[in-house]
Amino acid sequence: MHLMRPIRAAGFCLLAALALSACVPGNVQRTPEETAAAQSANALAQRGQFDQAAQAYLALAAQSPGRADEYRLLAAEAWRQNGHIAQAAPTMAAINRRRLRGDEPFRLDLLQAELALERNDAATALQITLHPSMGAPDAYLTRLLELRARAMAASGDRWGSARTRVGMDTRLTGLDQSQNRQQILDLLTQLGVGPLQRRASAMQPGSRMLPWVNEALSQLGVAVARPQPTLQQPVGTLLPGADANVREGYKVPAHLALLLPANGNYAAASSAIRQGFFAAYLDAARNHAPRPSVRVYDSLGSPDGAVKAYRQAVSDGAQLVVGPLTRTEVAAVFAQSPLPVPLLALNHPDDKQLPAGDVSEFGLLPETEGAQAADHMVERGIHHAYVLTSDDDFAQRAASAFKAEMESHGGDVSGRTILPNGSVTYTDAIASLKIPGAGTPATPVANPATTDDTTITTVPAPVSDTGIFISMRPAQARLLVPQLKIANVTLPIFATSHVYAGVDDTSANGDLDGVEFCDAPWLFDAQSGLPRHDDVANLLPTARGGAARLFAFGMDAWNLVPYLDWLRDHPGSYLPGASGQLTADQFGRVRRVLIWARFQGGLARPLGGSLQMDEVPVTVPPVGDTPAPATSTSAPASQPANY
Repeated sequence: MHLMRPIRAAGFCLLAALALSACVPGNVQRTPEETAAAQSANALAQRGQFDQAAQAYLALAAQSPGRADEYRLLAAEAWRQNGHIAQAAPTMAAINRRRLRGDEPFRLDLLQAELALERNDAATALQITLHPSMGAPDAYLTRLLELRARAMAASGDRWGSARTRVGMDTRLTGLDQSQNRQQILDLLTQLGVGPLQRRASAMQPGSRMLPWVNEALSQLGVAVARPQPTLQQPVGTLLPGADANVREGYKVPAHLALLLPANGNYAAASSAIRQGFFAAYLDAARNHAPRPSVRVYDSLGSPDGAVKAYRQAVSDGAQLVVGPLTRTEVAAVFAQSPLPVPLLALNHPDDKQLPAGDVSEFGLLPETEGAQAADHMVERGIHHAYVLTSDDDFAQRAASAFKAEMESHGGDVSGRTILPNGSVTYTDAIASLKIPGAGTPATPVANPATTDDTTITTVPAPVSDTGIFISMRPAQARLLVPQLKIANVTLPIFATSHVYAGVDDTSANGDLDGVEFCDAPWLFDAQSGLPRHDDVANLLPTARGGAARLFAFGMDAWNLVPYLDWLRDHPGSYLPGASGQLTADQFGRVRRVLIWARFQGGLARPLGGSLQMDEVPVTVPPVGDTPAPATSTSAPASQPANY
């Protein structure tokens, strides 16, 4: 794949412009007949009749000796535009370079480089595209970089080719960008795990290539470090004008579609997300902000259903689609690229493909929690960790990300074990970690404050730079933590969010006292400007317990809509969301920064320095006041969901 389509598309516009410029008098006055003939050749090129246009330019070259080389160049470019660069070779050979003007010598060099690649002469193509004199006019820079990347790849320099294509990335959009990004990853993965890891370890955190190397390593199955994104400035810091109802960057489409499965295995999750979405949608009315009409479509929880729902939404006039929800659904919609309407997917595809330029991804990734747990522990001075997890997919992915992130800080995982499924006794699992002091019986020593034979019991002192990371559900954690204490393991414990059931239960959670965990700020009202969690939970069951995280996720699915473009165009900007501080990386993936909470007296409370700065009372509409989606009375083929 040579990424020829964008280059030719650009070339078509340039060819038309150049042909028109040929009608403007230069050093030699054109006759009316020559001007008319040049306009006719240009019209042929504009209609895509490149072969006929080339023949017309050659006829002009024969009739106009003073501009013969200019017309020969246009003829060669027309053939190249038609995909027949080899056919242009004799015409290119007849061009006298010294008679070319302006950017014409550069255009000839580009043709010669492309012809060399066609002839499998990578050395010549590389020599041309790397020549110091090849200072490209901006209109031709993308084409120059693409030819240079192809020449490097053909010469065996995969790293140089990938790096050159990275330089092209921001100049491309849509399918062109998707193809170029896939080329980058193909080139990098061909280098192999070892060389990529060595290059990554030598790079500075802000290196332009580091995200691409990490992406390639991830596609090769290697868990990579996921440092927290840098949060510089919240969206809407500046007002766009006096008395404005919305903040800078706020932009919404007129019509929006929400794709979620209405039934089946994902119905409960879908219901929480949908109600969270519309709770935030209604709350936006407080500021009299413009809002789109929203129509909900049933994606059926299947790849075919998601594709059908997306197409129906586009047919119905949607200008932005939010969803679908499952990984297989997302992958199926991504496979329809180029997508005619921008998409905010509510998950990440299984095949790890990169989103196209008009696609964003937003999901509740376990890797995010694992990596941020490692960052949090390092901030506490902890560089060594023992890892205990359940056997489910979430926990395993979180643990792998934790290990990669800890090692990126110079730390290590001293031991890792998976708790046996269905067991209530973890003595063997704890012993297998060989934690210093674990299993050591308490040591009776004389109490110096007494004069009789009373003694006190001591346990080994905790190791200050060592901690424990766990990822499991509340019931399992409530069994594990007391058994760690019985084994005299007094290390601090850090966990992922699902250690907390989402409700205060002092009797059940008392055994978890001291455990710190990351979570969505909305569960603790730790982010100002949002509807209060308890107020919403009193009205909507889907906002209670563990489902509250999905409810918060749905809130942010709406909250992101007005700021998607702003976040992508302004690195470092972030949206203070219900599920975390939200920012977008260069690939269009929305990333979350979570808050930290701790169990104290059986109650989960956010740690100091939370995001809450003031109380903002918000009126939440009752359940029955949720409006129906726009035009929901007409049932399209995809069966809009009822909510």
